[in-house]
Amino acid sequence: MPMKTVQDLFIHDLSDTYSAEKQMTRSLPKMARAATNPDLQAAFEAHLEETRAQVERIEQVAERCGFKLKRIKCEGMEGLIEEATSLIDQIEAGPVLDAALIASAQKAEHYEIAGYTSLCLVAQKLGFQEAVSLLKETLGEEQATDQRLGTLAEAMQIDEAQAAA
Repeated sequence: MPMKTVQDLFIHDLSDTYSAEKQMTRSLPKMARAATNPDLQAAFEAHLEETRAQVERIEQVAERCGFKLKRIKCEGMEGLIEEATSLIDQIEAGPVLDAALIASAQKAEHYEIAGYTSLCLVAQKLGFQEAVSLLKETLGEEQATDQRLGTLAEAMQIDEAQAAA
């Protein structure tokens, strides 16, 4: 169905983001199992719970705005998850894989941050104030997760052999 209005675009983008979040609920447990750093495992597990709440929040946005989410697949997130899965298959468990998992997770977070930033702006323009509030809550969570991952990356101990090999 063609998009003719900004509201059509908003519904499409919200549906796409919903798909992305649902995909993350399936990917985060795999990433947690692959991580060897206990703090990284805990970060993935905590973000899984947060992501489940974000899925519910998107459902609330749609309900409060009076429309149904479309059944679409977020191809962007699908690609990011495929990339992370490929790294899990290629890299031996340990600090190098942990570093790769952090990088992959931050790519996904940046993708989501961009999406939520746009959704907030469009919701504001459409006058969906309740939606703006809910979307900003999720945006803040995504930004905080990105920051936590960055802090974990900075704290990682990589020896010379791992750095140069």
